[in-house]
Amino acid sequence: MADKKPGAGETVVIKKYANRRLYNTATSAYVTLEDLARMVREGTEFVVYDAKTNDDLTRQILTQIIFEEESRGEALLPVQFLRQLIGFYGGQMQGVLPSYLEMSLDSFSRQQEQMRGQFSKAFGAAPGAGLLDEAVKRNMAMFAEAMKMWPGFNAAGAARPAAAAAPESAAADPLAEMRRQMDEMRAQLDKLSQPPGKGG
Repeated sequence: MADKKPGAGETVVIKKYANRRLYNTATSAYVTLEDLARMVREGTEFVVYDAKTNDDLTRQILTQIIFEEESRGEALLPVQFLRQLIGFYGGQMQGVLPSYLEMSLDSFSRQQEQMRGQFSKAFGAAPGAGLLDEAVKRNMAMFAEAMKMWPGFNAAGAARPAAAAAPESAAADPLAEMRRQMDEMRAQLDKLSQPPGKGG
């Protein structure tokens, strides 16, 4: 019974009970945060609802999974990134940042998949650890570089180059400034995502 899997594209419903236990309605079995983390890695979509109130707890549970992974020493999120992320709560960019992060991570995942596919076709196997590490480092550098385009992600107190300084009218029109930053960011991402030795 515990092996039962939902059909393709089906979203699994997880119920959270008052005793904090999580119940997978697709397998009719109790699960742990570790089980849910495995489901995420396998690409299984799920939603978590409070069994009593039916409130959607998916975001809270996914955040808990990240906390568990980080506290086990599987550190993925740099401390400075976490500080900067917290700084965005309640700020003007809070509404835009989730979409930007989602877009960036989606692009990052697609690049990794393309790279694995290319290596599999060329060599019949996944890339060696060194090559993959190098690609990941490049992607992380690209992500960090793009983050600097946002005012809150710049190093504390670091002055931006005169060429990148915002026009005076930006203070009066934050939407225009946001568009300008998005354009800068796209140009920077395009430039950084080019393979070494291409264009310039």
